[in-house]
Amino acid sequence: MTKFSVVRRSFSPRVVTACAFATALLTVPFAAQAQTLGYVPMQPQAYPQDQTYSSQGYSSEAPRAADEDAALPDRLRRQIVSFDRNEPAGTIVIDTANTYLYYVLGNGRAMRYGVGVGREGFTWSGVQSISRKAEWPDWHPPAEMIARQPYLPRFVAGGPGNPLGARAMYLGTSEYRIHGTNDPTTIGKFVSSGCIRLTNEDVSDLFSRVNVGARVVVLPKNAPLMARGGDPLRKRPAATTLPSGRQALNISASSVD
Repeated sequence: MTKFSVVRRSFSPRVVTACAFATALLTVPFAAQAQTLGYVPMQPQAYPQDQTYSSQGYSSEAPRAADEDAALPDRLRRQIVSFDRNEPAGTIVIDTANTYLYYVLGNGRAMRYGVGVGREGFTWSGVQSISRKAEWPDWHPPAEMIARQPYLPRFVAGGPGNPLGARAMYLGTSEYRIHGTNDPTTIGKFVSSGCIRLTNEDVSDLFSRVNVGARVVVLPKNAPLMARGGDPLRKRPAATTLPSGRQALNISASSVD
């Protein structure tokens, strides 16, 4: 009869250590290869709702409005100032001559914003009201503007590439509006076709404060409003050209003559 015996082998500590070291050497290249192939913990990704759409396509993030405002001169930055004009809280007053927009807070105070206003021949004055509000509005250039500038697009979808910017507040039934801009370098200048433009950060702040039906007072260029705590040195010569009565819509200064 054949007998089988169990042979027990014992491994010395030196052999165990050598095996462990060899295993570690094999594991390192595998981990590096796994990282190369993408087998690593997933990182947060941007989903479509985190993207913004422009006329050129999707962008991974919205424009940095805070950076735009930081580049403005001190006088054009949003700030609370004394205000002694007799207007109720919630009223918007536009000082065309000094390129300021005041949102009346009441109790002798107002929030002041730097704005871009109508260029020569396109300034206007009067009283309107906010008839509608829109976020990231589409742009449909009116026929009068296309007649002056045939190269303009007939439609631009809302988004960072849109000249109306992040928000728009429509003035009555006119083509005029208060809106944002994709060109913050135009703030403080006479550049538009009659609309009032703010940086996207400022127009978003104003948009959150203003209600539909709010009264909007646009002062003529030759009748500047000098509020207490304002900017007395920022006076401009009287203008001889008053409202043209044309319907007009502002677009980026980089797109117009």
